[in-house]
Amino acid sequence: MLDIHKIKDLCKRAFTPITVMFIPHSNIRPLNFKIPFMGIFISIILCLFGTLYVFSVAVKSLEYQVMKKKLNYYSKQFLELRTTITALRNAEKEFSRLFSLGSKERILENIDTSYTGSIDMENLRQQIQKTVETVSEIKDYLRYQKDLYLATPKGLPVDGPITSDYGKRQHPTSGEINFHSGVDVAAPHGSPVRATADGIVSFSGWNGGSGNLVVLEHGFGFKTFYAHNKMNIVKVGQEVKRGGCNRLRWFHR
Repeated sequence: MLDIHKIKDLCKRAFTPITVMFIPHSNIRPLNFKIPFMGIFISIILCLFGTLYVFSVAVKSLEYQVMKKKLNYYSKQFLELRTTITALRNAEKEFSRLFSLGSKERILENIDTSYTGSIDMENLRQQIQKTVETVSEIKDYLRYQKDLYLATPKGLPVDGPITSDYGKRQHPTSGEINFHSGVDVAAPHGSPVRATADGIVSFSGWNGGSGNLVVLEHGFGFKTFYAHNKMNIVKVGQEVKRGGCNRLRWFHR
């Protein structure tokens, strides 16, 4: 047990005021404020969390703007190609109508020779080739974004409250302060555990302090561990989908 005097001494130090003084260059009297050490420490922590949050929002906003810019560019390319294809189809219909007249005289009498713009076949061929390459780039880009989204773990594997978060904690059995490298979630006995992202089972079996353990490889550097299961049904090499219980069923103890 912790010494009561040590706890009192720790609390006294945490709430010991620190004087912050502002000294102006003019003849104005210096300003000073007394702030508890704990208040300064909490303010620094909150500032760090706030900075990290703003940075993450800025990164996501930038990624969205890049994706939007690319899709707008591709949409413009498709619109230009669609206009060209429409003009070709109209010309094809007109030629078919003229050739159905059956004689040279009737064709010449009905043909419309007014200028409607010329079609550069070589330029059109290059545009079509460029569009085909653009379509491939779009598919590759969207395929990568989709794979990244499906591989990114999201949510909890079971429904229930978090009983022990990631980080330093007091061990539930030994009572010692140590680092907890996982997240404990309370769930009813026999609850199905769902994958938090698409992946492949790289380990399924007994692993010492983790009990029945399942490890999923998601790609893009993501990997999730599901420990302390009552039993594992999935096998190594099995593909699983995010949130799916039909393909993934092992049980939380």
